Amino acid sequence: MAKKIYVLDTSVCLTDSDCVFHFGNNDIIIPMKVLEEIDKHKKRQDSAGTHARKIIRTLDGLRAKKSLQQGVRIDRGKGMLRVVGGNLECIPENMDPTVPDHIIISSALKQKEDNPDRRVVLVSRDINMRVICDSLGLLTEDYIKTKVIESESELYSGFTSVLVDDEFIDQFYEDEYMFLEQDDLFPNQYIMLVSSSNEKKTALARYIHPSHHLVKVNSNREGIWGVKARNKEQNFSFDLLMDPSVSIVSLVGKAGSGKTLCAVAAGLKQVLDGKKERDPLYKKLVISRPVMPMGKDIGFLPGTMQEKMAPWLAPIQDNLKFLMGDHTTLEMYMEKKVIEMEALTYIRGRSIANAFIIIDEAQNLSVHEIKTILTRVGEGTKIVLTGDIEQIDNIYIDETSNGLVHAVEKFKNYDIAGHVSLQKGERSKVATIAANVL
Repeated sequence: MAKKIYVLDTSVCLTDSDCVFHFGNNDIIIPMKVLEEIDKHKKRQDSAGTHARKIIRTLDGLRAKKSLQQGVRIDRGKGMLRVVGGNLECIPENMDPTVPDHIIISSALKQKEDNPDRRVVLVSRDINMRVICDSLGLLTEDYIKTKVIESESELYSGFTSVLVDDEFIDQFYEDEYMFLEQDDLFPNQYIMLVSSSNEKKTALARYIHPSHHLVKVNSNREGIWGVKARNKEQNFSFDLLMDPSVSIVSLVGKAGSGKTLCAVAAGLKQVLDGKKERDPLYKKLVISRPVMPMGKDIGFLPGTMQEKMAPWLAPIQDNLKFLMGDHTTLEMYMEKKVIEMEALTYIRGRSIANAFIIIDEAQNLSVHEIKTILTRVGEGTKIVLTGDIEQIDNIYIDETSNGLVHAVEKFKNYDIAGHVSLQKGERSKVATIAANVL
């Protein structure tokens, strides 16, 4: 079978700078217009800018081997890569030759014309571009290398039900050590034990691993820093957040489900109460979120870094003020660096030890950004990732390829990590209905 020819769109290069290495022994074509588009993004200070700069360096390294115009072998066992110009003669009459996407499509159509015996496929993350290609009879594919799940419904929930004997539940309630040996369970997964003889007889437990007994879920009836769990998912969240053996916690849920409030309350409880101890577990609470506008951006903001970050961190401050009740107290802790609100832009190079870190709105982070953040975690640090994968403002990722879902799926096999999907909205009736019907 003849090797395929893959024509890459700009969106692919800005999503994954290593994309040229992921097409096996097939040949790759990069239209000149794609390089022009990449050049426009290279100065950006986000993941798209990082990928733009990296792929330029990759192409420069290949150029040193041989001319990109003639074609160069990408690597041993890989295909050839060529850079080609657009061919305006191949643009259909009803398409605009000044539109970058149409010029890129013309490059693919030219390859199809020149290689009738080979399958030419244009790879793009732009849905509309793929629709246009299909209408022109041009094969097209989405770039799925960055997808860790096929759809958001497949995301690991951190919870499941297990059918057991009636006596099993009785023994569990009597504090006997009960074990489950099932291949489909993950470390720190929450389980509802359901009686096989009476489905209304249940018990909640946390699974650790086959050789460790099931653990009862801490009810925290008094609440954490004034916040009481209103449903079982919030109770699971507090159970993980208050467990120092779980270093990575991810909380995913719709708007108003309480994921951020639970994380902040647990952080305040452990950091501020720890200040009374001689050797506190966490010495500071660090909170941040991506600088990602919803809708039209308001442009550059004046002032110091703290003043620039204020609009983005306002939702976090709302939670802090609600929990602490006194704005003066909050300011005092911030001045003492006990509570820090950081810009993710400057986290590279840091090593944050003995801290309770909360990254809010993590669904707007790319895999590269999540990796950068998690590799900053030092000894004795706990990191909490919160977000709603249905509300993504970053145009280069979606609900199946963002950094938060990658973290959930990649860490679910490790006992230092735990995940909870919060299902029920608790902010208000309006917020709950809006999250479900809009």
